[in-house]
Amino acid sequence: MFQTFSASSAPEQGPARLSALREQLDKSGIDGLLVPRTDRWQGEYVAACDERLAWLTGFTGSAGFAVVLPDIAGVFIDGRYRLQVRDQTADVYTPVHWPETSLSDWLIAHLPNGGTVAYDPWLHTVTEITDLTDKLAANGIDLLAAPNQIDAIWTDRPARPDAPFFAQPLELTGESHADKRARLTADVDTGHWIITLPDSIAWLLNIRATDIPRNPVPHAYAILHHDGTVDLFAPLGKCTDIAEHLGPDVTVHPPEDFDDALTQLVGPVRIDPRVCADAIATILSDAEAEVVHANDPCILPKACKTEVEIAGSHAAHLRDGAAMVQFLAWLDGAAPMGGLTEIDVVQQLETFRRDTNMLRDISFETICGAGPHGAIVHYRVTEDTDRPVRPDELLLIDSGGQYVDGTTDITRTVIVGTPSAEHRDRYTRVLQGMIAISRLRFPKGLSGQHLDALARASLWSAGLDYDHGTGHGVGSYLCVHEGPQGISRRSTVALEPGMILSNEPGYYREGAYGIRIENLIVCVTAPDLVGADDRPMLSFETLTRVPFDRRLIAASMLSAGELDWINQYHADTLKLIGPLVEGAARDWLAQACQPL
Repeated sequence: MFQTFSASSAPEQGPARLSALREQLDKSGIDGLLVPRTDRWQGEYVAACDERLAWLTGFTGSAGFAVVLPDIAGVFIDGRYRLQVRDQTADVYTPVHWPETSLSDWLIAHLPNGGTVAYDPWLHTVTEITDLTDKLAANGIDLLAAPNQIDAIWTDRPARPDAPFFAQPLELTGESHADKRARLTADVDTGHWIITLPDSIAWLLNIRATDIPRNPVPHAYAILHHDGTVDLFAPLGKCTDIAEHLGPDVTVHPPEDFDDALTQLVGPVRIDPRVCADAIATILSDAEAEVVHANDPCILPKACKTEVEIAGSHAAHLRDGAAMVQFLAWLDGAAPMGGLTEIDVVQQLETFRRDTNMLRDISFETICGAGPHGAIVHYRVTEDTDRPVRPDELLLIDSGGQYVDGTTDITRTVIVGTPSAEHRDRYTRVLQGMIAISRLRFPKGLSGQHLDALARASLWSAGLDYDHGTGHGVGSYLCVHEGPQGISRRSTVALEPGMILSNEPGYYREGAYGIRIENLIVCVTAPDLVGADDRPMLSFETLTRVPFDRRLIAASMLSAGELDWINQYHADTLKLIGPLVEGAARDWLAQACQPL
């Protein structure tokens, strides 16, 4: 079903809610408040009951935060949301370009005489608060851990999700949770790990849930002990159906017992300060626990998919590719006739995915930007913003599906009517960037920051660029945005076989159009090459199989290698997807995959 903004997002109520919050802060003797996008599990995507930033400001982007002071309220957003934040927030809020402007510098500038800034310690990580405290203390600004100030005035806050958890079977994971627990604890003789990320818990215990829209992860906490046993803290009623699956080595406790359980731990207690809530660290410190900072032990193993998970991803992408081909064939016929709007397009695409009879959910709210809306990187259509799909304009569609065997994420930009010379030039440069990553062979040990420039080279040569990373990690029937891997200037984790990433360069001209082309790829050991030395090398295998819009490709700009890659990609797509579609969709696919 088509989704618009969450129920908590009401931009028109921003001024009244901001006034109410300032009254609340004044009563509490607080000069400022940090309002993050995240929930107590530090998630990028949150349940309706945790959408405090959207409730207060109207801004619904998946990254950002607000800071409320007596005379100014800043909404901090990165390059993806600089257009969206202006459309979604009232003028009582001031957009702040972040990370170009740091939170500490902004607070120091706007509180020159010092003051007290409150934060909910469950909504901020240990690292975040430690770094911020150190920077602000010298300027007379104190951070105060306090009860949540938004919750005190959010009188109609939605209830917390209560649907039961369910098991992800061995035939879809390739590794039992007993084997995972044993693998993670094999080299330690004492201590515990506090696991707080929902997708880490989902991966570790081979469970899934519906606590967060579009992301099948549970709201829970876990303590993994050195002997491989686990204490899981979640509502007991949500765990009834998975009791047999969890077995005797996983004990379920009500969530209210978590704080006390932390105080009883003996031996090293390992927390990942980058993702662990500051409140947890405080509880452990007050109990004089032996706290050790260490990486979440699930993050890297989760990123390196098993052979079973990779096979499942291939199957999910073929199924999803067939749905996309049916959609694009329909769009090619319907759009030129007129009458379509962005909402019509979104609804039809979701219908084709549901018709697979295997869709569990879409993997994120579909992005469908016609004309100038395509320049809003993470644009979400609403009834108020719904725009007609017009002739000779570009249409950007970024979407994905959640299937039990894999998570998909694909972007295609198409022309309705006749493209301009500029459309074709920019599209081809973006496509060249995507091809550069797809064809890459690179030494093992490199991270995404070493690859990112290759996707931008063609754009850079024309004085162009885009303000987002080139790729993010993707889960296996888990979150569509998954760390630690990525392809961006900030991605420092070495890429390893089994990691699934997006490959999505783009170009955006404000007020005119947006172009993004996205495939998912999996990192693999590079095939042997005649004449190569014995240096370990990696490469990428493409998972997504959906044609590009040939009308937008300026073949004369392509090298022979780029041209060969596109033609081979289309030939493989026709071979793999052709048997899965029929009739008009099959005819459309055959035409779309013709060699350039």
